[in-house]
Amino acid sequence: MGDRLEEVMDAIPADYEGLRTLLLSRRETMPKRLKQIAAFALEHPEEMAFQTVAGVADHAGVQPSTLVRFAKSLGYDGFSHLQQIFRDRLRERFPDYRERLRSLRDTEGHHVHATSLLEGFADAAAISLDRMRESVRPEEFSRAIETLAKADTIYLLGARRVFPIAAYCAYAFGKLGVRAILIDHIAQLGPEQLATATERDAVLAISFTPYAPVTADLATVAARRNIPVVAITDSAFSPLVPSADIWLEVAEADFGAFRSLSASFALAMALAVGTAEKRAEG
Repeated sequence: MGDRLEEVMDAIPADYEGLRTLLLSRRETMPKRLKQIAAFALEHPEEMAFQTVAGVADHAGVQPSTLVRFAKSLGYDGFSHLQQIFRDRLRERFPDYRERLRSLRDTEGHHVHATSLLEGFADAAAISLDRMRESVRPEEFSRAIETLAKADTIYLLGARRVFPIAAYCAYAFGKLGVRAILIDHIAQLGPEQLATATERDAVLAISFTPYAPVTADLATVAARRNIPVVAITDSAFSPLVPSADIWLEVAEADFGAFRSLSASFALAMALAVGTAEKRAEG
């Protein structure tokens, strides 16, 4: 019995990376509600670190008791024990930015000076960029560039909040001499716009929670037709991941519930230039 308990204790993740690995390994077997919390936790680690159990439950769309059950299913004593993992992660990675951003968030609901707003959004952008440096692995980034560089035509998918990123990619690829088609889905014609794509092409799909259904659906269609898919998304639980040959993780920070796009734009710029350079080598 004592040996069994010791094995269970050893299996409890002691840091964020261990927790992330455990959640990813269980994503196919988790009950629906626990999977919902797991996705939320990986997409919003700051909220997991600083919100109350009631606040996290409200934002994740579950009952507080479900959040406690989630923590215990991973081997933790309760939510506070799990929350410490997220707090330790932020102390290690973003101590200065996060503390400043927290102090600004405390003023929500009151009049905020214009300078404070600018500082808040600038801090969120900086956090996003720092986080992206950690989450986008060089080997995955290189594979994404190779996939896009081989394509005859790159089809660009991005709706709602991330449409500006897809539109920028269309502009950048055009300027760099790389053939690209922006699927704007005007008049619900996204499927028809993608219909001309072949296995010699590639799709660059971009979507963050709450994921645009049209982007996920068209990425699935492309994958079924053996068209390579490169995805930019915010979690291993994203609906884009099953369709993607390569996916790059970008989880933008927010200020006052307005999420940054800074890291996404930086990654899009790097992909466009990297793809053009790779094609020039050939």
